[in-house]
Amino acid sequence: MQRTVPEGRGPVRYGPPPPEPGFPVLPELAAALAAEAGHAAPEPAGGGPAVRAAACRYWGRRGLATAPDDVAAGPGGPGLLLALLGAYGGDVMLPRPCPAWWTPQIRLLGRRAFHVPTPAECGGVPDPWALMETVRRVRAEGGDPRVLLLCPADDPTGTVAPPELIREACEAAETEGLFVVSDETWRDTLHHPHDTLFVSPAEMLPERAAVLLDLAGSLLPAGLPAAALRFPDTPQGTWLRARTLDVLTATGAVVAGPVAAAAAHALAEPGAVAARARAAAALHGTVAAAAHRRLLDAGALSRPPEAGRHLYADLTPLRGGLARRGVGDAMELEDWLGARLGTPTPGGQRFADDLGAPRVRLSTAPLLGSEPEERGAALTAPDPLALPRVREALDTLAAVLAELT
Repeated sequence: MQRTVPEGRGPVRYGPPPPEPGFPVLPELAAALAAEAGHAAPEPAGGGPAVRAAACRYWGRRGLATAPDDVAAGPGGPGLLLALLGAYGGDVMLPRPCPAWWTPQIRLLGRRAFHVPTPAECGGVPDPWALMETVRRVRAEGGDPRVLLLCPADDPTGTVAPPELIREACEAAETEGLFVVSDETWRDTLHHPHDTLFVSPAEMLPERAAVLLDLAGSLLPAGLPAAALRFPDTPQGTWLRARTLDVLTATGAVVAGPVAAAAAHALAEPGAVAARARAAAALHGTVAAAAHRRLLDAGALSRPPEAGRHLYADLTPLRGGLARRGVGDAMELEDWLGARLGTPTPGGQRFADDLGAPRVRLSTAPLLGSEPEERGAALTAPDPLALPRVREALDTLAAVLAELT
């Protein structure tokens, strides 16, 4: 998150980096990539048959029957979401907080973003009653809300929305005539998959919900950008996919051929890929739980992390200690805590949260080590919390928080 003096804090390119696993690339993914390296022909806009068919099988294994003509692939989640929102039109409703890259995209398109508070139990999904009230107020004031963005397995909070909340939010969206886009990038990173029920809005609103999957969540390294969009099997879905492909074509947002081959291989979830995803989710869950305990022990507030590689901390109870160090808002907390921990700790303002509230997102990947080899060793360690690098990072977190008590 380097900044220059003239540009300050505002530009998107100085925003928080996405939570990356940082593990060594699986040899079989590298092999799939290398096997196609000599093929110069680009993938068509929306992805070739192989990657779209692989995405269909991926969703089919999760109970979402999908046809290749209802899928589009692109070079990462942000590019696909930008194309989809550009194709659909209208203002967008989002939860507060929300992923850092959502709001800038909406504003880039010249649309308005309206953030709705999330309930106490989780992030990623707005409170249904607050959603309906906000939509009606926005329309009364001349706005045009058409889309609801959700993140059932959430970045930044690391929580998973319970099925009943998903149902109520979908009912509210249907009542208000909103099209739902569900970002399910983190659905395969559940820390306790046998104890946590993930429900997709596409199961509840099959005709009015699209699903976005960025493979960087659990299947591919961030350096091989690929994502897939699942559209409803309806005339509106067919129209929307065609319009989205127009945007992808106009912007040249296509998946590189070798990356598409690696993506198709990853979406098939062969043994090594599936095992890596499970091991990574379990490792990040173990470390996130340990970091969560340090936060609570220091008196901070944080929802228990359930998915992903991050947790969201509210340091409001520690305001006195923060004030003694000249920290009065989330922006100043971002700078102070990041400097003390030696790793980016983006403040809540990055996620459309209240600037005055001292909240930050903490990522678990830096706690595992600074090099891929260190993080790879943590994947196979019988007790990752006993590793010197992990123990030292957690102790540093606890010591920094203790300064505020």
